[in-house]
Amino acid sequence: MRIAVDGMGGDFAPSAVVEGAALAASTWPDLEMVVVGQADQVQPLVERHPGLRFRPATQVIEMDEHPAQAVRAKTDSSMSVCARMCKQGEAAGWVSAGNSGGILAAALLIQGRIRGVERPALGSVVPILDGTAYFVDVGANVDSRPEFLVQFAQMGSVYARELMQRPNPKVGLLANGEEDGKGDELVREVNARLRKNGNGLNFVGNVEPKEVFAGKADVVVADGFVGNVAIKMAEATADFLFRNLREEIPSTVSGKVGGLLIRPGVQRIRSRIDWREFGGAPLLGIDGVAVVAHGRSDARAVKNAIRVARDAVAARLVDKLRQAVGR
Repeated sequence: MRIAVDGMGGDFAPSAVVEGAALAASTWPDLEMVVVGQADQVQPLVERHPGLRFRPATQVIEMDEHPAQAVRAKTDSSMSVCARMCKQGEAAGWVSAGNSGGILAAALLIQGRIRGVERPALGSVVPILDGTAYFVDVGANVDSRPEFLVQFAQMGSVYARELMQRPNPKVGLLANGEEDGKGDELVREVNARLRKNGNGLNFVGNVEPKEVFAGKADVVVADGFVGNVAIKMAEATADFLFRNLREEIPSTVSGKVGGLLIRPGVQRIRSRIDWREFGGAPLLGIDGVAVVAHGRSDARAVKNAIRVARDAVAARLVDKLRQAVGR
């Protein structure tokens, strides 16, 4: 299985990207990793790892550029080359930690959507009390219509079933109350549509933020703006709590002793909620596998984003989505 990786994307590119690709290649021998990027920056790093291949790209889509305009203007950008490799069958999927809007634009303009999909969605695995849940959309669509969210629910259900082994995933709609009448006009309309005609979905109704982490739903559906804010707030809250624990516990002698006793448990909790462990989020609805990694991804996060791409290809996720929502 050949996976293309955008060597120029992310805050710590290209070194962290190349290191993450090397970790993935050594962990999963079935993978053939191709790192795409500018020759002067990426090729010397790739050559240090015999298990990696290099593909040149002369341009880079920067974080402050307009995504669609940049993809159209920079046809030899690292993102465009990755997407084109997938479109032409040279790679089974691609991963980038760069400009998320640019990744979406490259995937849309080059790979295209599954026929019948209104808008692609960005989903992410989130930790909950007794495992994980799938949160969708977390940023691909700032403004959504009811029919978009209905499809997000369908695609999220397919992802949870195929990649998270949930035979009949519970689907919930993020709202400010569990009653069907809660939420803004968009939420109320989506709730009514899913209640009336859920297309076989196991819809459990509205879920409040506190119920997300309690595990009321396997799939949590939101419009991209709300979902993006929610996921970033959750990440920031976890980082804030652990940063304060690191500062406060060693401040007294008793705290230092207690800290040694609870360290294993704290480390286990940290690993469960660390976004680096979840890697990246696949763009659902794209006619091919494209995974968006966090912009702050280090080598471990890049490796896990590649795992997400590998699992999506192995599970034939795109074909399953095409069967469920395509036409």
